[in-house]
Amino acid sequence: MTYRLNNKEYYNNRELSWLSFNYRVIEEAEDDTNPLLEKLKFLAITSSNLDEFFMVRVAGLKDQVKMDYHEPDTKTQMTPGEQLKGISDMNRRNCDAQYAIFHRLMKELEGYDIILKRPDELPHHLQEELGTIFRNEIFPSLTPLGMDAYRPFPKLMNKKINIFVNLSNELGDQTAIVQLPTVIRRFYELKEGDRTYIVLTEDIIEQHISELFRGYRIERTFPFRITRNADLTIHEEGAADLLIEIERFLKERTKGAAVRLEIDTSKDDSINGSFLKNELNLEEQDVYRFNGPLDLTFLFDLTARFKERHPNLAYPPFVPQEPKFLRGENIYKRALKKDVFLHHPFESFQTIVDFMREAAENPDVLAIKQTLYRVSSDSPVIAALKHAAENGKQVTVLVELKARFDEENNVQWAKELEDAGCHVIYGMNFLKTHSKITLVVKRVKGRLIRYVHLGTGNYNDSTARLYTDMGLITTDEAIGNDAINFFNYLSGYSLKPDYQSLHVAPFEIRDLFADHIDKEIELHRTYGKGYIFAKMNSLTDKKIINKLLQASQEGVKVDLVVRGICCLKPGIEDVSENIRVVSIVGRFLEHSRIYYFNHNGEGKMFLSSADMMTRNMIKRVEILFPVKDPAIIEEIKAIVRLYLMDNIKARSQRADGTYVYVENEHPPISAQVELMRRSERSGREQIIQHENQLLLKVKDRFRRRK
Repeated sequence: MTYRLNNKEYYNNRELSWLSFNYRVIEEAEDDTNPLLEKLKFLAITSSNLDEFFMVRVAGLKDQVKMDYHEPDTKTQMTPGEQLKGISDMNRRNCDAQYAIFHRLMKELEGYDIILKRPDELPHHLQEELGTIFRNEIFPSLTPLGMDAYRPFPKLMNKKINIFVNLSNELGDQTAIVQLPTVIRRFYELKEGDRTYIVLTEDIIEQHISELFRGYRIERTFPFRITRNADLTIHEEGAADLLIEIERFLKERTKGAAVRLEIDTSKDDSINGSFLKNELNLEEQDVYRFNGPLDLTFLFDLTARFKERHPNLAYPPFVPQEPKFLRGENIYKRALKKDVFLHHPFESFQTIVDFMREAAENPDVLAIKQTLYRVSSDSPVIAALKHAAENGKQVTVLVELKARFDEENNVQWAKELEDAGCHVIYGMNFLKTHSKITLVVKRVKGRLIRYVHLGTGNYNDSTARLYTDMGLITTDEAIGNDAINFFNYLSGYSLKPDYQSLHVAPFEIRDLFADHIDKEIELHRTYGKGYIFAKMNSLTDKKIINKLLQASQEGVKVDLVVRGICCLKPGIEDVSENIRVVSIVGRFLEHSRIYYFNHNGEGKMFLSSADMMTRNMIKRVEILFPVKDPAIIEEIKAIVRLYLMDNIKARSQRADGTYVYVENEHPPISAQVELMRRSERSGREQIIQHENQLLLKVKDRFRRRK
């Protein structure tokens, strides 16, 4: 069969597809199934996402243009310059929507006596209070930066808000900049009766700016913000110590070239920022002017501060439950009997913490080996590893120092683990180790048993409450042997092992996907039951996309749940008409990766740390692991069905690449809400069962006493 594949109309551009995802996050701020403070939080998430997008993706494209590299991308044939233009146009539409929603929501918040105001809009006595705050808390930390022949344009910090000042005296016009120091808060709260006024720090500084420039007339002020290139190269080749090289890299990152200029024009819409644009060597398409405050990530703090006072404006509290299979049973005893499946945040990450703590304390545990990519700032997992080393166990930890924007955090953890006696390795040359695996070697009744935890998400107790992830704890002998070989490969000098059950990138996972898709096509030709399901964060790898297009053209049904970037366009007649693409954006960030191939009813199910992205396939050390227990396979299938039934938080991609909310014949259902309900119901059942067991024990003791 001749397949229809290499037409740019069959694909979405990677960067524009990401912006489409970020717009879906903006849409959550309009979704009335979300409470008011949560809507505002989605706007903060959008801004945070966008910062990283500019620092990495846009910065990379701008570097290509500077180097006179004009090769088109392999899917949509857009050159770097065309992509930058498309990003600028699409992101302006996104930002216009974001700020329109922001103003509506802040107006709605006033109904709860939480009011964002400028200083000059406040009652006189509150303006005086702000003056005192300025002089006592803000003024001492400010440094005005003049610009003239002796004082060149300053090297301003990445993502920090600055005040641009036009001033004059009898000698002429001058310009200066005042940067908001990191040490001061972004906003202040002022109380008057039941009302709370929120005043942004940049507005307070503008109100009192004359106190910094005595003897000058203030002609005009406006806030602005610069985003810099953070996609710099870590020089691994020839580095004597990668940890030292990362520390050097972190210093260099702060000096990256400017890639975006944002200006607050809410007080004067005639401001164009041409002076700043020229000084920063930016194009007009790099300049964004907003009718409102810059850097909406301040809404993270604002919503957190008011959740306790207004719980009705936030999501109802959700407490992750103890996994239903445990019911007081020890996790190590359970894993000896059968594989243990975990689904976070619906099931508590505390199970993993307890798994690590027992390994650290149990005298029968001989060794612990683990990969760490991103961990929390006060990580109980790190504490357990340090405790294990102090207890004399052999502890080996791979800390990925190249985890973007976690480098500084991971450098510190690497030093602490080494000081505690752990053997620490920093990853592999030119590859990021993104795998999520823990190996515990324990003596049980005279035998050495290998307990392996494999997961789709990081060993991070903080994000485990916010991200959906899946994991297995198993004593499967083949997986245990593979885990030993995997860690020996990472920590020593040896050829890549031949694994029995695990599949490890680079390259091997992509090859496996291709083989399974080919097999699904062959079996479909014979039996006609072809079906593939895949859930991931992003789909960008052209080789895999083309395999999925081939499957569709052979009649295989393909369901894809892709939260973010999706470079495949579904529903194109005779090309991808058998492919459905769904994106779910909700309370939790969808992070689990699930891959299923029907194979005429034999059903091959895998979980993985890897997305179907080229970087995961060839530039990272990733693990894809099989789900072997039929009961666990059925449980994951039930979860998958919920995602495919979702008609509240799900959007489907149309053949033109745009997304619309899913409409289907099912009753209203949100997969995440239903999974929370099931978790809480299971938790209540566990409590009742536990109480009944205690009651039976009490009755039994009473009978024996009689």
